[in-house]
Amino acid sequence: MTTVILVVMCLAVGALELYAGRRSKEQQQAFVRRIDELNEQVTKQNNVLVAVGEQLTAELSKVKRDTLPALDSRLRSQSDQVEELAALVHQAGEYLRAQAGRLQDLEKQRITLAALRRKLGEVETSVRSVTRAGTAAVEGKVDAALDRLADLERGGTEMLELQRTLTRTLEEVEDVVSELLQFTEGELDESVTAALTGRTTLADGAAVRATGRLWTRDGQLEDILVEMYERCVRAARLDIRFRTSDGADGPLPGTAEQRRYFLAGQHVEDLIGGFTALLISTGADLPHNGAGLSRAPAGALPPGVEPPRAPEDEVALKALLRTLYESSGAVAQIGPLMAVRTRDELMCAVLTPPQSLELEYDDVFWDPAAAAVRLRRLPSHQLWDLTGWAAAAP
Repeated sequence: MTTVILVVMCLAVGALELYAGRRSKEQQQAFVRRIDELNEQVTKQNNVLVAVGEQLTAELSKVKRDTLPALDSRLRSQSDQVEELAALVHQAGEYLRAQAGRLQDLEKQRITLAALRRKLGEVETSVRSVTRAGTAAVEGKVDAALDRLADLERGGTEMLELQRTLTRTLEEVEDVVSELLQFTEGELDESVTAALTGRTTLADGAAVRATGRLWTRDGQLEDILVEMYERCVRAARLDIRFRTSDGADGPLPGTAEQRRYFLAGQHVEDLIGGFTALLISTGADLPHNGAGLSRAPAGALPPGVEPPRAPEDEVALKALLRTLYESSGAVAQIGPLMAVRTRDELMCAVLTPPQSLELEYDDVFWDPAAAAVRLRRLPSHQLWDLTGWAAAAP
């Protein structure tokens, strides 16, 4: 009996060993397959990393070969220009200080001449009170001296006014140089940033995208027209990167300066769409059949209801157009927008990029009459005659 039990136990142990060996072999095969799959995935990832590394190496080589040498030469040229401008500003400062000293001397001379004139007046009064006879020659000399002093005083006043005008001109030159330095510094910063980040062009907001011009025949309206113009530029979400003013007169002698602006912040296509929409809205206010404005007046609204407030860009553009209408002749350009005020009419147009490029270096920008003739050649959907609107505006 014991032998049978031992035989049965041996058979059971053998069966268990066979089952365990079979399970171990299946697990081993599954483990080998898993290892093969992981090895295949690692190989694919390694190939991807190799391709990315090769691409990065090629782009770094391109930056080192093309961008960095050009940037180095541009930085050297810009540094030379900045040094020249700094020297010019230093010279202008020294000249301003010298002129200030001369102004103080002229003020002292004027005060001295005025005191001398009062003293001679007192002497003349005392001489006339002492005797009336035989003083004709003395009075003539005193009168001649007083006239001479008056001439000297007028000449000193004129010299003082000339010195003040020269000082204001030098201050304007200093402002232009300061703006030019800021513009150059901004360009250098953008160039360094572009090189370090691997970009080859400036940021959209920093690039000069459009130009502007402003001129008026009425010098008395120049300050307020400049204020309205720059307000309209800001309302159009444009930045003034640089501005210049030509001291030469316009089409007529004695007129205001020719001002040029370099603007950034918006693409030309966006400006064309925005200004076209604003002019369409403005043209909707034109009188129809003599019945007044097409929009309902504020009094037609129900009690307690305020009229809707116009957007800032529309308000700024209409303010600029009304200021232009008050002038006897003016030309204003903001990118593709061109407004012309002749003696008889106020016209606006939105130019396409090719049209703007054609007129870029043409003197028609500074002559209202010639500009109006050129605008009349444009298609009707690009041109607005706002003379009636400006005349009927409150």
